[in-house]
Amino acid sequence: MFVGAHALVTGGSSGIGLACARAFADQGAHVALVARDSAKLERAAESVRTACREHSQRVLTSSADLSDFDSASGVLGALAAEGFVPDILLNSAGVILPGEFSAMPMAHLEANMDCGYWSVVNCCKAVVPGMIERGSGYIVNVSSVAGFLGVYGYTGYAAAKYAVLGFSEALRFEMRPHGVKVSVVLPPDTETPALKTERTMRPPETEAVVAGNSKAISPERVAEAVIKGMKRGRFHIIPDARSRLHFRLKGLLPELFLYVVDADIAKARRDR
Repeated sequence: MFVGAHALVTGGSSGIGLACARAFADQGAHVALVARDSAKLERAAESVRTACREHSQRVLTSSADLSDFDSASGVLGALAAEGFVPDILLNSAGVILPGEFSAMPMAHLEANMDCGYWSVVNCCKAVVPGMIERGSGYIVNVSSVAGFLGVYGYTGYAAAKYAVLGFSEALRFEMRPHGVKVSVVLPPDTETPALKTERTMRPPETEAVVAGNSKAISPERVAEAVIKGMKRGRFHIIPDARSRLHFRLKGLLPELFLYVVDADIAKARRDR
C-alpha cells in the first residue's frame, strides 16, 4: 500500500501532518508536504527525509493557501508537473480558534471554516478526478473529537470539524464504486504547537470539558493509528480508547452526553 506510493500531506509542516508524513516515509512512500510557512516546510522536509526507508524516496514541499481553490489546484498541478501525482491525500491543514460565540469575531468563525473545512474540500476536489480515472487512491481527512462532540467554546471549530466528518462520509459512498478509499481521523487533544496556542484562548468551561475528559496524546500516536487504520480500511480512525468510548456513547445515549457535559460546564462556572 505504501511502498513507492506518492503521499501528499497538507498541514505537513508540524503536528499531526508532519507525524503522518514521517510515518508514510517510514513505510516507503514518496512524500509531498504542503503548508503556508515555507521556512517551516523546509525544516519539516529534513525531518521527513531522515524517516525515509530508502534513499530513492522523494520529499517535496510547496507553500500554498489551501483555503483558496485556485491555489490548491495550482499546487497539485505543479506537483504533477514534477511527476508527483498523489496516490494518498492526507488533509491535516487547519486552525483552532476557540471562544464563546457571543464574543467571537466573525473573522475567527470564518477562519475556522476556511482553513479547517474548505482546505479539505479544495484539495479533495483537485485530486478526485484523477483518482477516479485511475480507479485507485486513498483520501484521509483529519477531523477531530470535536467533529462528533460539540463542546462549549468550539462553535467555530466544531462546525468545521463536523463538516469534515459529514463531507468525508458522503465522499466515501461516492468514491467506493470507483475503487477510491476514504477515511476520517478523529483525534482528541494532540500535543502540537497549535494546541499550545489554543489553550491560551479557551474559555475555562472548554478546558474543563476537554482536558477533564481526555488526556492529550502525541502526534506520533495519531500517525500510528492512521497507518494501522488505512491498512485495515477503516472509515473512522479514532486513535485513543477514551475517544472511541465517547463516540459510541454519544451514538447510543445522546441525552447522557448532554447531561454529563452540562454538569462539567456548571462545575467549571462554579469554580471560576
